[in-house]
Amino acid sequence: MTTDSDAIGLAIEPPIRWRDRVRAWSGSVAYLRATDTMIALAAASLPWSTTALAVFMLLWLVAVLPTVDWEQFVLDLARPSHALPIALVALALVGLAWSEADWTERLHGIKPLSKLLLLPFLLGYFQRSQRGLWVFIAFLASCTLMMILSWVVLALPQLKLAHTASAGVPVKNYVDQSQEFALCAFALALPALTALQARQWRIAAGCIALILLFLANMFYVVSARTALVYMPVLLILFAALHLSRRATRLLFAAVAAASLVVWTTSPYLRQRIADVGIEYRAHDTSGIASTAQRLTYWRKSLKFIAGAPWLGHGTGAIKHMFTQDAAGQTGLQAEVINYPHNQTFNVAIQWGLAGILLLYAMWTSHIRLFTGRDLVNRDLVSWIGLAVVVQNITSSLLNSHLSDFHEGWMYVIGVGVAGGMALRARRPKKILAGSATARGR
Repeated sequence: MTTDSDAIGLAIEPPIRWRDRVRAWSGSVAYLRATDTMIALAAASLPWSTTALAVFMLLWLVAVLPTVDWEQFVLDLARPSHALPIALVALALVGLAWSEADWTERLHGIKPLSKLLLLPFLLGYFQRSQRGLWVFIAFLASCTLMMILSWVVLALPQLKLAHTASAGVPVKNYVDQSQEFALCAFALALPALTALQARQWRIAAGCIALILLFLANMFYVVSARTALVYMPVLLILFAALHLSRRATRLLFAAVAAASLVVWTTSPYLRQRIADVGIEYRAHDTSGIASTAQRLTYWRKSLKFIAGAPWLGHGTGAIKHMFTQDAAGQTGLQAEVINYPHNQTFNVAIQWGLAGILLLYAMWTSHIRLFTGRDLVNRDLVSWIGLAVVVQNITSSLLNSHLSDFHEGWMYVIGVGVAGGMALRARRPKKILAGSATARGR
């Protein structure tokens, strides 16, 4: 005879078994390898397709959710590197309440920052995964292929894969392409140095050749002028972290000599620099001069920020503010945008000082991921992560790159993967060994 307690036990047993089967399946080596492959494919697709990136990231998230230790996930949220991206998105959600824009613009204003919600998942996952380098190798290989194709379509524009306004840009635009190529060039600097020190000449030659090809493409084919701002910053950072004083002097002397050669042999680069003055003088008559546009956008942004300095004008209010200010104006003053070409202004217009504090606190927390005292900050992973953060911060002086699709995803994937690997390096070896054994790695 079956008692009530037996019936209750039979009723709850199948769900328990189902959860156990899911847990065992999601912990298998094949499942975890497939999950790692998804994020690597996402990184590889980033230079080429927004749709492919979105698909692979969604597949990765669906695959990774069953593997999450939710108790540990909650504990990790005590880390600023995990919590501050969520806090920034939360501020954007709360900012819907006082936004001066219509609801379409309000909801549109959340989208640019929503990708930050994946950072805690990436940071947590790559504390467990041992295949983080797959992601960086996939991105480098993809960018290398893009760089080769860039040279090809410069000579044969009919081979472009998409309609682009610039020569030498197979897909997307020259700003995204420059961001990719510069990051790859500086990420390769440390492997090149390490190989030279170890007298591994073939590896060193291969890394140096790729660095020179990426830089040559930027200086002779097509490049964003923003790259001329963040590249010196990354160069100084690399020298400060990885070179002796003597090596630094030699490097800077070589860079000065190479810069002189490039300047005298690259009409493209000289024209790009000369255009800054031309665009500035066209301030009152041209609506397509990027230098003049930026100056106009920044002056207006400062005025909007002064009008609501503490909490801003609300989520999605940028276009609304520019629309109001453009009434009765002409030329550049009449332009309506939702992109003020500066990440700080982008945040401050919408969420005021509160948003600025969260933005800079997040950037600072991610820098500390790769420079903490308890971390050996001269390894490749730490250098890549630091380069990603510093590049984003510096380029965001002239663009809203954290909010942009392409550069924003470069930041999320780069910091998420490198940051997780850096946190893994900080954990005691016994814990790492136990975790690897438990997860079948």
